[in-house]
Parts: sequence; C-alpha cells; structure tokens
Amino acid sequence: TNLPNFDEKNLKFGYFIGTNTYNYKIKYEEDLYPLKVEKGTGLNVGLIGEIKIRKNLNLSFEPGLYSNNTKIIFNEKLGFNSLNDTVWNVKSNNIHLPILLKYSSNRLNNFKPYLKAGLSTSINLNEIEGTLSNNGLENFKFEKFNFYYELGFGVDFYLRYFKFSPSVRGVFSLKNEIPNNTPDNPWTRNIDKFLTRAIFINFSFY
Repeated sequence: TNLPNFDEKNLKFGYFIGTNTYNYKIKYEEDLYPLKVEKGTGLNVGLIGEIKIRKNLNLSFEPGLYSNNTKIIFNEKLGFNSLNDTVWNVKSNNIHLPILLKYSSNRLNNFKPYLKAGLSTSINLNEIEGTLSNNGLENFKFEKFNFYYELGFGVDFYLRYFKFSPSVRGVFSLKNEIPNNTPDNPWTRNIDKFLTRAIFINFSFY
C-alpha cells in the first residue's frame, strides 16, 4: 500500500492544473432571437489547502486562476451598425475562490472515490472585446463579483511519493451577471438573466 498514513494528516496542501469550458444560461425578456454561444476551452491553475474534519470528510479551499475565451453571437441584427457589433469575444480571467466539502469513501487499496460540493465566488478581471462604443455602451463588462454553487466527483490515487486526484466539477452561477446600471442597448435589452455554467476538469497533486 502506498502512502499508508497520508490521510491521518489534519492539514494537507497541493496544487492543481486543468481545463474548463464555460457556457451560459440565458433568460430572455421575449422569446425572440436567442443568442448563440461558441464555447472555448481554457486553462485552470491554482493551490489547494485541505483540512480534515473527521474520517472521510474534509474541508477544501482551492483558489485558482481560470482563463477562457468564449464567443457570443447576437442573431438579432436590428439596432447594430455593422455585423462586427453582433459578436462579443468574452476573454475571461477569473480569480475563482471555492470552499468545498469533500466526502470520500473508505480507501480501496491505492484509490478512493469522493464527492465534492460547496459554494464559491469569483472576481472577473476582463472587459468584453467588441465594437460597443458606436452604440453608446463603452467598456462593457459583466458583474465583477459572481457567486456559484459547485458539485463534483473524483478519485484519489495514492502513488509511491504523492497523491494524484483527477476530478470533474459543475459550476452554476447564482447571480445575474448583467449589471443593474447597464444603459439601454441592443445587446442586453432582451436579456432578463445571464448566468454562467461551467465544467472544470482538474488534476490535483498533494
């Protein structure tokens, strides 16, 4: 058996690297001209701090930087000066701060499946790239702070010198990301709520 006493530690540290895909759940004022989202794949990097609460239950804090590039295409053409106006390049660089409960099964030889769930917040560092100023909406950005709930699963593999832990998490926004003080404009006029949905695939090392 590898690392037989690893889980006896009350405090464990690690790091992760991974990939992400962002999508959006959009609720419209009127059911006309739905937006098209071209999803991109991004990169995740971050640190892990894990506190043992009791056997098979840990509290995990996993701050990281999540980058992504997504394209939003507006199918309604009226109100725009050119076709270039109907495309938003959403280059995201989010500082993501989740606090997660990790519930594990009993260890089976050198692996142990687990579930993770919790809440998180993120800080959006980017503005939208697009030709917005011609329509009176300059330097538009989504809400700077967002809040989510997260659900995921993974497996801990106990190797000879370290623990390797691949995982998959679904991330679901709890907050409308269109700012309340946004001026009337062709882009957000028909959007009631704009909510992020994401999938994180992380490879963690302890």
